[in-house]
Amino acid sequence: MIAKIGHGSRIYGALLYNHKKVLENNGSILSMHNMRETPDGNYTTSQLLSSFLPYLVANKKTEKTVVHVSLNPDPKDALTDENYIKIADEYMQQMGYGEQPYIVFKHNDIDRSHIHIVSTTVDKNGNKISDSFEKKRSMEICRQIENDYNLTQVTEKQRTVDQDHFQPIDTGKGNIKSQIAAIVRYLPKYYGFQTLGSYNALLSLFNITVEHIKKEHNGELKEGLVYFAIDTDGNKSSSPFKSSLFGKQAGLSSLQLHFENSKKISPEIKVKTAHIINEAMHASSNEIDLKNYLSQKGINLVTRRNVDGRLFGITFIDHNTRYVFNGSQLGKQFSANAFQEWFSQNKQIYNAVSERTIFDSKMDTNEISPTKVSEEIHPMFSFMFDPSKIIGEIGIIDALLLNTLSEDSEEQNFEFNMKRRRKKIKGK
Repeated sequence: MIAKIGHGSRIYGALLYNHKKVLENNGSILSMHNMRETPDGNYTTSQLLSSFLPYLVANKKTEKTVVHVSLNPDPKDALTDENYIKIADEYMQQMGYGEQPYIVFKHNDIDRSHIHIVSTTVDKNGNKISDSFEKKRSMEICRQIENDYNLTQVTEKQRTVDQDHFQPIDTGKGNIKSQIAAIVRYLPKYYGFQTLGSYNALLSLFNITVEHIKKEHNGELKEGLVYFAIDTDGNKSSSPFKSSLFGKQAGLSSLQLHFENSKKISPEIKVKTAHIINEAMHASSNEIDLKNYLSQKGINLVTRRNVDGRLFGITFIDHNTRYVFNGSQLGKQFSANAFQEWFSQNKQIYNAVSERTIFDSKMDTNEISPTKVSEEIHPMFSFMFDPSKIIGEIGIIDALLLNTLSEDSEEQNFEFNMKRRRKKIKGK
């Protein structure tokens, strides 16, 4: 069993993310611990929030007041709801949250069932509950639970893979080459994409960009790929790394073959993704709402703009089907031009979205020095993605989308109304 632990400052977003699964019949509430219950067992997100408010009000100085845990057993392990509840209670008790209010959600919208637990890191007196050696303690508890419930044992090798895969690049940790390798060696195994642009859109979720380079060497044209880490603003934050450092699967030839294989996709998959996008457009009035809606449905939207702010590229990363589509691949109605017009009609203010920059594909070779990279207009990537450090192979979909709710419009309205209410009370 793998445990993924996330911390944040907005408990409403964590509750909303999980409660929407329940409302859409993709999840259920298994249990509520030290929380207010309703007579009929039905809840709104605000009703769930009310149990945590006294703890949040008592908070003295803790910034990250939310703990959000996902417990993921091996898909071969058949656990009953009663087992899940017992496991959740044992885990929370041993992690120091046994006296806290917490709610246990079960997700069943993907092949394997798993549970999410939402609680607060602040006790009833406003003091922060210790999270010292949190990961180490969590791993030890998981190993004990595996023994107690006869679950599939997770080996040390598997744990290492789960921790290394799909982690966004953090240049502050150093060893950037290994961090990039952990992604580019394996990403094609999990996602289908048909162009280098689609691949770059997917890589941007992990703070990576890749460039196609060409160079004539001894009268022979050579081509290759060079990878870079990028910072939160989309600027290059590392030296170039030749694709050969990461194995054949990260090189141009293998990726070109992957592009062709990814084109052999059933029409049903495209229709499914297109249906969700169409549904999102009808439910949204601007770009931010559209991205939030899609993220809740398991899709990241990545847009590219020129220096004048005009949209010239749009990509949909569907974590449900694990395919990446340029808008035009799904139909003319989903092309960049169509969305440029749609955003304009809805009076979208482009400066309201977060923007990240990546470089265009450059002309050069695997053996090129960084100074040889041509300077061209930098297109802009923008998307709703603020990854936490809990991303792993088993929990990639939930983790990729978890923190996107921090910019959910309903949550923002809720927080705004709460602040306005406090100001009125203070004024009186």
